[in-house]
Amino acid sequence: MNIETHCSRCGERLGKPVREEHETAQEKTRTVAKALDVLLCFSHSEPELSLTDISERLGIHKSTMHRLLGTLEAKRFVQRDPETGRYRLGTRLLELAFLVMEHNDLQQRARPHLYRLLEECQETVDLSVLDGNSVVYLEVIESPHRVKLAARPGQRLPVHSTASGKALLAFVPPYELERLLPAELTRYTESTLATREALIRDLEAARQQGFAVSFQEHEAGINAVAAPVLDMRGYPIAAVAVAGPAFRLTPERIKEIAPSVKATAEAIARDVGAVAL
Repeated sequence: MNIETHCSRCGERLGKPVREEHETAQEKTRTVAKALDVLLCFSHSEPELSLTDISERLGIHKSTMHRLLGTLEAKRFVQRDPETGRYRLGTRLLELAFLVMEHNDLQQRARPHLYRLLEECQETVDLSVLDGNSVVYLEVIESPHRVKLAARPGQRLPVHSTASGKALLAFVPPYELERLLPAELTRYTESTLATREALIRDLEAARQQGFAVSFQEHEAGINAVAAPVLDMRGYPIAAVAVAGPAFRLTPERIKEIAPSVKATAEAIARDVGAVAL
C-alpha cells in the first residue's frame, strides 16, 4: 500500500510516501549486502577473481558488478591488477584488521608501562593517537611535581607543533604525510616550525633517531619528547610522550630519558602484538 502523509488543514502531501522511503532503505541495504558478498567471495584458495568469476558466483549482471567493484576499488576495499584485470582484496581491509587488533585494548596494555616511565622520569606521561591532523590524548598520567604539564584524555593538539604529533608524522607513508599536513602551519610560539621545509627536516631527524622532541614549539615553557608505537608494518598506531616545564625538562634531560621513552613505546608495541623499532 502506498501510504502518504497529508497536512490536516490544507490537505497537501507532506514528505515522501512511506512506501517510497521504505523501498529506498531496502535498496541501500541490498547494495551493502551485495558489496559484502563480493568481499566474501575471496579466500585463501582464491585470492584473485575476475569480474566474470564474481558476477557468475553471485548471479549479478556484469554491468552492475562492474559499478560495484569500481566503488569498492575507489574505497580501497579491492584492488584491480592492471595487467590481468583480476581483483583481490584491498589494503583498506588490512588497515581495519590492524585497527581492531591494535586499538581494542591499547590503553589497558599501555598503562603499566606508562606508570613505570612516570616513576623514572617524574614528569607527565601520555599516550596519544592520530586523528586527522590532530593528536588526541588517550591516557594522561600527571607528574607528582607541583609545577607540571596539565593535560586530560580526549584533549586534541595539532600534529606539527607537538612531540607526539611529530613522532607519529615521522613514520607515516609520504602520501599520508602530505594529506595530514595542513596547507598552512599555524605558529603557536616563536619556536614553532611553521614551514613545511623545516618540519620535514625535523621529521627526518626524528625518524632516524626513533623519537621526536618539542622545545617550546606548542606552548612557551613546555618541552617534550615522544616515541611512536609501531605496528608490524612499521606504521605508528600511537605515541608515548614525556612532557614538562622547560626549566626541568632541559635538552640535556631529554637526551637522558629519550632511550626510556623509546623502550616504553617498544614494550607497548610488543604487548599489543606489534613489533619494536
